[in-house]
Amino acid sequence: MARLPAGIRFMVSFSRDQWYRAFIFILTFLLYASFHLSRKPISIVKGELHRYCAAASAAELTPNSQSQKASDIPPHQLPGNDTDCGWAPFDRDNYQQLLGALDYAFLCAYAVGMYLSGIIGERLPIRYYLTSGMLASGAFTALFGLGYFYNIHSFGFYVVTQIINGLVQTTGWPSVVTCLGNWFGKGRRGLIMGVWNSHTSVGNILGSLIAGYWVSTCWGLSFIVPGAIVAAMGIVCFLFLIEHPKDIACSSNLAAHSKSYENGTPRARLQKQSSPDKRSLDPEMECLLLPEAKRPGHQGPVVLPAADGGGMAAISFVGALRIPGVVEFSLCLLFAKLVSYTFLFWLPLYITNVGHLDAKKAGELSTLFDVGGIFGGILAGVTSDRLEKRASTCSLMLLLAAPTLYMFSAVSRMGLEATVAMLLLSGALVSGPYALITTAVSADLGTHKSLKGNSHALSTVTAIIDGTGSVGAALGPLLAGLLSPSGWNNVFYMLMFADACALLFLIRLIHKELSCPGSATGDQAPLKEH
Repeated sequence: MARLPAGIRFMVSFSRDQWYRAFIFILTFLLYASFHLSRKPISIVKGELHRYCAAASAAELTPNSQSQKASDIPPHQLPGNDTDCGWAPFDRDNYQQLLGALDYAFLCAYAVGMYLSGIIGERLPIRYYLTSGMLASGAFTALFGLGYFYNIHSFGFYVVTQIINGLVQTTGWPSVVTCLGNWFGKGRRGLIMGVWNSHTSVGNILGSLIAGYWVSTCWGLSFIVPGAIVAAMGIVCFLFLIEHPKDIACSSNLAAHSKSYENGTPRARLQKQSSPDKRSLDPEMECLLLPEAKRPGHQGPVVLPAADGGGMAAISFVGALRIPGVVEFSLCLLFAKLVSYTFLFWLPLYITNVGHLDAKKAGELSTLFDVGGIFGGILAGVTSDRLEKRASTCSLMLLLAAPTLYMFSAVSRMGLEATVAMLLLSGALVSGPYALITTAVSADLGTHKSLKGNSHALSTVTAIIDGTGSVGAALGPLLAGLLSPSGWNNVFYMLMFADACALLFLIRLIHKELSCPGSATGDQAPLKEH
């Protein structure tokens, strides 16, 4: 018999469950990357919504420039205005405040909606909930771009579009994290989710490149094309997303697919490993939660039985807050996300102003921050897995991020090479803690043993943590819009202060982690089947 080809041997070396798990990993990665792809255009288009006629005229004199491609498009210059060629009403002197208000409208709606999204999402099928959110998000992202083609200059139109888009986008994060949590256990969760969370940076990079391609010629397409992509991914979600392994008779227990099991390890042994005893608690979470877990009656009120007596009822908002560590990590994320989203929405405009680049080149250069974010998220996940200390890993990166931001503000005026290096380093240190808290930490807390295997808790805990972080995400761009007219240095001082506040909220958890001996050698429990 002829030997099987290498490719076929590789395929059959994995079990059916492992292939499904890899499929869900890739699918949820692409679904949420498309959400971020649709958020990026506004930051790229800002430089085009407000630009100076002198700069535009100089660009038009350059042979084969992007501006020549748009020679048939009339400039949007107000009568009697000889300096600004921007899009009204963003061609005024207060354009930074107006652009900041657009960011604030989206992010404030996102923050408010996130608290509700987890509660609503845990009561609806994930596939339907996520699909409806993606279709609506695609529609309102494209609607913003239609303002270009229909010559809409009403500030209220753009604000309302941003608000509704922010609300519908809250369907994404709790849904994909819950789905991924259903399929993957706690083993190497930091690494797995660190790699998976790079969808944020991948989406930002693709969004920058797509929006930047049309920003100088037809900025309306910078929104319409990403909107169409999100809507298309919504259809893919409806056709292919599998919410839970049990829907196709797969196991949600990673230990069930280990080599020892396939060679005949008894099922009783696996059940013993997943029993909710003291040793089965994630060692890091045991360090953080042991004092509270010893209190009589501590675990009982967190999860309530369903009214019909079958299974567990959806966890309450207050019940989720009572899980030790949720409040601290939520407040830390508030300030960490403030820094991250300020870069997300204002970095291209900062590069345009400081580096004197056009909107397209600034958008392309800003993608280096997201490239650094990919490595930062993976590094944070691997480090926290090895040390089994999530809070300590976050604190170290936050401690290094503050001076790095100061260095970035100083060297970004020195030339392109220095800017490239600092963008990569800043992206890694800023995005690392943000990525770790929103993924691995949220999943750890959402599957804590005090919840007694309640499958509804993960969505609510994830929504609380990310919703609190989104409050900071709303404040950061707004403060940047208010502070930037007085100088970009003030914006960076604000970001460094936010990093310091994020670090302070982790002090208690860091103390618990460092005072817990031998945590690195404890056994980890696989995620219970929900």
